Amino acid sequence: MSLQHASLEIRAGDVPAELSFWALLGFEHVEAPSGLGGRATWVARGGTHIHLLHADAPTVVPRGHVAILADDYDSTLTRLRDAGLRFEPADELWGAPRGFVRTPAGQRGDVMPAAPPP
Repeated sequence: MSLQHASLEIRAGDVPAELSFWALLGFEHVEAPSGLGGRATWVARGGTHIHLLHADAPTVVPRGHVAILADDYDSTLTRLRDAGLRFEPADELWGAPRGFVRTPAGQRGDVMPAAPPP
């Protein structure tokens, strides 16, 4: 089994900025099912989706996050920084660099070049 998607809450007005952010990480905008009636925006990369759920008062948990494996870690960090985003390095818990970035809507992402060993 593998994880197919994670859902994050954002304001509908944050959609353009969120799409730009996720594009920096290699995610593309994909159409959400019509039954969602404009209540969500979806992005996907390699079969993994992030569902951006539109909310008037989004819940943003302080430490909760989604983890993103960067195909080219150094280039990804450069793109994030060039876009004016703050990247905060974190401890190398399994010998690989990693760190956190906030999306324009305030959600937290853990960016890393490799997953922890099983």
